[in-house]
Amino acid sequence: MKNDLHKHRILILGASGYIGNAIYKELGPYFRTYGTCRTQKKEFETNKQFFQYNVEQDDVYEILEACKPTIIISALRGDFNAQTIAHQHISEYALEFGSKIIFLSSANAFDAYSKYPSYELDKTLSHSVYGHFKIKIENMLLRLPKRQIAILRLPMVFGVNCPRILEMKSLIAEDASVEIFPNLIMNVTLDKKVTQQIHYIINRNKYGVFHLGSTDLVHHDEFVKDILAIITEKKVKLKHVFTTNDDRYLAVLPKFNKLPKHLQIVSSTVIEELKK
Repeated sequence: MKNDLHKHRILILGASGYIGNAIYKELGPYFRTYGTCRTQKKEFETNKQFFQYNVEQDDVYEILEACKPTIIISALRGDFNAQTIAHQHISEYALEFGSKIIFLSSANAFDAYSKYPSYELDKTLSHSVYGHFKIKIENMLLRLPKRQIAILRLPMVFGVNCPRILEMKSLIAEDASVEIFPNLIMNVTLDKKVTQQIHYIINRNKYGVFHLGSTDLVHHDEFVKDILAIITEKKVKLKHVFTTNDDRYLAVLPKFNKLPKHLQIVSSTVIEELKK
């Protein structure tokens, strides 16, 4: 194998964000791993592995030149136009130097299809600005040689200190209502499961489109109520949001490109993890 694993140089764009940072912590001990952060944080100042990078103002090419990654993981957030330009530059770099791109996409790439869950080979279509943007980047990357890309479509990601749970806690503290969507059927995952899956995809040199959601489906309202029961004993005010009268699916189910059993997840595992 020409590319010895320890020779991988990994650049995580958006490594100071919630998922990006979880990926950085997972891969850091095994690979030469670099990351970008939007603002220079104290914890990264002494860390020579981090580059300050503002997607709206800075050119990603300078960072690519500086760390010469064999793998680029995009967990970027920020202005969609600026991100589109950044991904064009990443694609050009990957094409020239043979780097692999791992792009974190979203179940929202399918939010126009509400009548059934979505699988890896299904055609993407979105009515949301966010979903539309994710599809645009996916399509750009899908023009690259197929072994050079992995598109990871994520459902709602949870973890002990994930933004969604922190938001629920602050709403509870303010005695405000937590929104639930009774008609939304979705799947979910855990931050630490996603990072293990990415680690496996790198180690085994996997490519293509992956759906990294739980293999089962949950109703949004029931799932959120389960979480609320774990994080508080208070009676929480709930705001029921009905976007449609019928059940609406927003789920990315694995079917054609499945990872091994130990890397698959069911929704009850997410709840168990949050109880710890």
